Amino acid sequence: MAARFEDIPVTEIAVKTRTRSVSRDAVAVLRQSYEDHGGFTTPIHVRKAKTGFELIDGAHRLTLARDLGLETILARVWQCSQEEARFFETDANLALAHLTPVALARSLAVRHEAYLNLHPGTAPGVAGGKARQNQQTTEMSFADFVGAVMGVTPRQVQRIVRAGRALMPDQAQALEAAPKRVTMDDLYVISKIGEAGERSFVIDTLARGGAPKAAPARKLWKAEQGMAPEPLTNTDQTLLRLMDAWKRAPKIARRRFLEEKGGELQALLDEMRDD
Repeated sequence: MAARFEDIPVTEIAVKTRTRSVSRDAVAVLRQSYEDHGGFTTPIHVRKAKTGFELIDGAHRLTLARDLGLETILARVWQCSQEEARFFETDANLALAHLTPVALARSLAVRHEAYLNLHPGTAPGVAGGKARQNQQTTEMSFADFVGAVMGVTPRQVQRIVRAGRALMPDQAQALEAAPKRVTMDDLYVISKIGEAGERSFVIDTLARGGAPKAAPARKLWKAEQGMAPEPLTNTDQTLLRLMDAWKRAPKIARRRFLEEKGGELQALLDEMRDD
């Protein structure tokens, strides 16, 4: 892909559907950086279109430029296809350590689609057929490629992609605005829900704070449908007792607990991250 640097009129840059929505908090932080440095430290990336330009990367910088009333902004202009542009956008998103679970899942899902369009020989059915026919391919599967970049297993990448695929853009946006941060485990639960009505109910319940996690939201759905509630497992009962004890404990007792068990908790967190 060829590229050049150019000062682009802000009004000529179109912003189409993004895999990650703009955060006003992030724009505010970026504004402070802009004022400290007297301008942007890095250019945005755009794609030359038939009429004007399409944004690839730099939605927060472009938003701030518009807020400040800037006429132009420095951009790296790429001569590339829409699929290459989508791949570029999600590639940039992967480099951001602060991506929320929802943003990461959506980014990987979009990236996976673009990757298959660019490397159709890596599709599961195609790759498996080549293997059965003893044909070699030099292209890495998407899960292997991203797993190597992120330092996670291919299976973990596949689970995240499935979670991202289960969300429509408006649903992802609603979950991002939920009062309680939606975890990757919540997204895994949502991705396994086969009925569209139940999935929408669970997403809406999380988005408005009607349940702390996806699993309890599913139980609310079943209760509203008149289904018999599932009995709590021993693990669920133990978890509820632990959460209740933590909620009732004064701050000094919580601090003492972390002093005593902090090492074990960190080891468990590391294990969960590896999984």
